[in-house]
Amino acid sequence: MSAATAVPRHTLSETPNSRTIEINHWVITASTNPISNATECDALQAALGFPLPEMTFGNNYLALEHRSSGWKMMFDTKGALLGVKGGELEEGDGGVKVGYADAWLKSRTDPGTSLPLPTTIIAKPYDWTYTTMYSGHHHDTDEPSEVPSWIDADPENPDHSIPLSELTRPDPILFYAEVPLFEDELHDNGSSNLLVRIRVMPTCIFILSRFTLRVDNVLFRTHDTRIFHSFASSLPLVVRQVSGWEAPYDRVKRQLPKRNDLTPLTDANFIAKVLSEMPTEASQHLGAGTRWRGLRSKVEVVKLELSS
Repeated sequence: MSAATAVPRHTLSETPNSRTIEINHWVITASTNPISNATECDALQAALGFPLPEMTFGNNYLALEHRSSGWKMMFDTKGALLGVKGGELEEGDGGVKVGYADAWLKSRTDPGTSLPLPTTIIAKPYDWTYTTMYSGHHHDTDEPSEVPSWIDADPENPDHSIPLSELTRPDPILFYAEVPLFEDELHDNGSSNLLVRIRVMPTCIFILSRFTLRVDNVLFRTHDTRIFHSFASSLPLVVRQVSGWEAPYDRVKRQLPKRNDLTPLTDANFIAKVLSEMPTEASQHLGAGTRWRGLRSKVEVVKLELSS
């Protein structure tokens, strides 16, 4: 290993449900816990106002703090689900309809009966696919106005991009975690899930938060948030790349390596690879015809001011 990738001083610690690394002014904690219990689910559902995914990991989170600047960022389940549309879907929400969606919604809002709901009771609508454009949030800040703002990246500045060559180098991984936030099988209509992954290497921090949606025989959708920080940057800089893609189910299915093996259609990495490698016109303009506002790619940066 060259001097350029020498391992910096760092500290690792852990508890039964969390792991922490302290490195180069950063403190990063990943906490993974069992699925939320009934009491926790009731409280979260009351706060959100719609039924929760079948597997809700309400106590899971990924937290980052840059001690020198006080900048903090968090990925957690409540934050992710706050990005799900509650109420009637409108233009840009990317609503997806299947033949028995109305019956499915009623089964989720009134699971104790197989009978139709009385006409005097209206099941509160919400996005049953749990689509979210969640890209993390700032937390524990007394003065929100003091939080540095994300600004559009300068495409001419190489520091304002995520260097794939650095991420694909065989450098040692000092810290790695996978943090599931939620998952739902959409009443056997497909799958919706959000998984956050982080790895810390000698030269950088890289996070991938990926929402993946499969609605069988209708569409595939992916929303990725990538966050990158290089320890070598002279002024602490964090890069965030947000991308969304979707395509009709059959178009993705045609990319299967083996026609009769549908297994890859349950693999979030395969789905993301197929969608992201399609022409932009197909996966970010036309999509699956839902006019979802998440169909885009955007790169932002935040400059972390060092405390005096």
